[in-house]
Amino acid sequence: MKLEVVVIPVSDVDRATDFYKAALGWRLDADVVDNDQVRLVQLTPPGSQCSVQFGTGLTPAAPGTAQSTYLVVSDIDAARSELLGRGVDVSPVFHCVSGFACRFGDENTKGRASGPADARATYASFATFADPDGNSWLLQEITTRLPGR
Repeated sequence: MKLEVVVIPVSDVDRATDFYKAALGWRLDADVVDNDQVRLVQLTPPGSQCSVQFGTGLTPAAPGTAQSTYLVVSDIDAARSELLGRGVDVSPVFHCVSGFACRFGDENTKGRASGPADARATYASFATFADPDGNSWLLQEITTRLPGR
């Protein structure tokens, strides 16, 4: 089995399409209208084998409820710089000093320390951003994969 698509809830399909395509530079794979109630837009991040879909009539989830979806990068500083250059409001790079919870949501920032993890430890440096609806994304730097990955 392969994870192929993640559906994210949005309130404005055209605004979301502009954000993911123009601001993030993701490839537009499909923009299909099935009938008056269903529209499906699919985009894929560069280098990813998994895409995102959003539209109308795809999910009962409220816009902005997809939280802390991971985007893996090999260089967190370069990825953050690219996003900033595209006008995306992305957090400073951080790492956790106590547990894993500091990665998720604003309420968990007390366990965060500024900057990348010591010695750029793989899996340990993060940055966050959100789409216009508040769906949040977590950049994670992975330089060396765990065995079997």
